[in-house]
Amino acid sequence: MPKQESSSVKEVIGKTSTLDIELESSNVFQLEKFFEKTKKDAELLVNDVFPQRIMALENLHQSMNLTKLSEVHNDLNIPVPDAVLLLPDTEEPTSKKRKVEVSSGNGENISGTRVLALPNGLAPCNKHIVDLSEKMKPLIRDLIEHANLIKMWISFLIPKIEDGNNFGVSIQEETLSEARTVESEAATYLEQISRYFITRGKIVSKVAKYPHIEDYRRSVNELDEKEYVCLRLTCCELRNHYASLYDIIHKNMDKIKKPRNANADNLY
Repeated sequence: MPKQESSSVKEVIGKTSTLDIELESSNVFQLEKFFEKTKKDAELLVNDVFPQRIMALENLHQSMNLTKLSEVHNDLNIPVPDAVLLLPDTEEPTSKKRKVEVSSGNGENISGTRVLALPNGLAPCNKHIVDLSEKMKPLIRDLIEHANLIKMWISFLIPKIEDGNNFGVSIQEETLSEARTVESEAATYLEQISRYFITRGKIVSKVAKYPHIEDYRRSVNELDEKEYVCLRLTCCELRNHYASLYDIIHKNMDKIKKPRNANADNLY
């Protein structure tokens, strides 16, 4: 290889190495900024946001009264059709709905009335439950995000593994476990809300199919009352999760931030 080409290759390799070093330094700097921002945001969250959220959830919980659950009921907008009287030896009137047999997929036929449309139009959701669900869902999502931030913050504060003097690390791990539990349980609350609407829709379809059976109509009201109680309980649990995280972090803040100093406070 000519001497000129060899020197050009060395220059390219040198520039590439310099560029890699600069990119690596930039990434390390950005990573350090991310670590510091996470720590700052988490401390602000514990000191300022948690107390405000605890009191807000407590006020919401107190406002959800259980003394008049009947107020949660909602009109289904599905009328009861007039009964059709058949005289002996007469043909079935043409206005009566025809019975159809629908295969269930396993060889069995399920008898029922096919509902193509409701006479009064839409069968609405329960407005009380919908409004309350819309209030609760952002609070649940916030708790999930906050628990995740606490997890990251404590993970960044855990020191390298060493022999001895690990009492502070055990406090960090206990707090980290509490944050994981809160995040996992909060996610189930969102699933509960979606499951309620699916269940209610199935029961309402039964009301449309069998409008003369009062038990189906009553079961919708019972389900609405149950969901209201569940949402109230969810509000209480959100408050308790914030309070438990705030309590354990506030009492052990020194050990969480500096797990291997000379201080020997106990975990509450």
